[in-house]
Amino acid sequence: MSRLAFSFLLLLGTLVSIVMILPGMEEHLKKIPGFCMGGTSIPGIENKVNCDIIVGYKSVYRMCFAMACFFFLFSIIMIRVRSSKDPRATIQNGFWFFKFLVLVGITVGAFFIPDGIFNTVWYYFGMVGSFIFIIIQLILLVDFAHSWNQSWLEKAENGNSKCWFAALLSFTLVHYALAFTAVVLFYVFYIQPDNCTEHKVFISLNFIFCIIVSIVSILPKVQEAQPSSGLLQASLISLYTMYVTWSAMTNNPNRQCNPSLLSLVQRVSPTPPPGPAPPTSAPGNVQWWDAQGVVGLMIFLFCTLYASIRSSNNAQVNKLMQTEEGQGLTASYEPANGEDGVHRAVDNEEEGVTYSYSFFHFSLCLASLYIMMTLTNWYKPDSDYQAMQTTMPAVWVKIGSSWLGLAIYLWTLVAPLVLPDRDFN
Repeated sequence: MSRLAFSFLLLLGTLVSIVMILPGMEEHLKKIPGFCMGGTSIPGIENKVNCDIIVGYKSVYRMCFAMACFFFLFSIIMIRVRSSKDPRATIQNGFWFFKFLVLVGITVGAFFIPDGIFNTVWYYFGMVGSFIFIIIQLILLVDFAHSWNQSWLEKAENGNSKCWFAALLSFTLVHYALAFTAVVLFYVFYIQPDNCTEHKVFISLNFIFCIIVSIVSILPKVQEAQPSSGLLQASLISLYTMYVTWSAMTNNPNRQCNPSLLSLVQRVSPTPPPGPAPPTSAPGNVQWWDAQGVVGLMIFLFCTLYASIRSSNNAQVNKLMQTEEGQGLTASYEPANGEDGVHRAVDNEEEGVTYSYSFFHFSLCLASLYIMMTLTNWYKPDSDYQAMQTTMPAVWVKIGSSWLGLAIYLWTLVAPLVLPDRDFN
């Protein structure tokens, strides 16, 4: 419940960021008398609120800065909390009203940060944090796929085996079909015959890497050392890798290699719709609700909620995510009965915590940075801090994270073979 509550605070901050970045919000705020600079005075805030900061990408920077500071503070406070007997565990699992006030206070203070170098510096913090969080997302997806595969295999052994094996095969084929379709579309729309060399390399390499991890996952020796490994996990990782590749290519500043989704639809459509052509964004302006941003938010929501309720049976994933095996929401222990026969709540962390408090908050801190970069399309503020622009560093960060994520997944497969003397059970 504590993990869910902290995740709710993160989702609440994300919702506020989305509302403040909606088109037209700046104009609505400017209509409030005395709210923006140059208006009539309101006691306490006269001529102090800059609507260019309150709304738009700058508001997202400040809102996510507040959330990142909040979770980083708790990450520091909760270092080396071993059990619920630690007084700090009470802070982790209680005082929610006061924690909400602390978050609000940090948020209010963040909006008084002077405009200028803060945006550029925080942009680079966001890139680094998002890089790490993309890796965490992939680890969580690996964990989810392992749990999914193991659960359906157990049901196949105990019930209608043909039905469950057919379901596993169907989802595996769907994942691979979507990933292969994505590769074909990338070659069609994101590559020019005499241009876009980087995209050719990115697509080809990631396609080859996905084939490699898929083959390794079903090798006899790997299957013997890792009975739960299979094509379901590899297919899900391949699909996620294709998403990250697409997300990276949409940040390429070369517009010939990075067509907008609207232009792609117009190219596919046989006849243009009647009426005037829809407006296109001017160079340097942010297209807030592009497709890759929406998909990124959906994956973020899934991974955040899954991290709050997860209980993994995979030892290597537990070590990476600092979670105890078989603990958490799905732990199988019997609740204590009182004298009146009513089930009582049990503190299952008196001997040891079921997850690392500090690492959980650090993950939410990174998630705040990932949300910031996703909502602003990974665009960098320009030198005048008046607009945002795509940059190649954002492309390399995403591609690098996809390669590192594939390497981590490959390591979880071959580690028992490379290190036979270590216990991976």
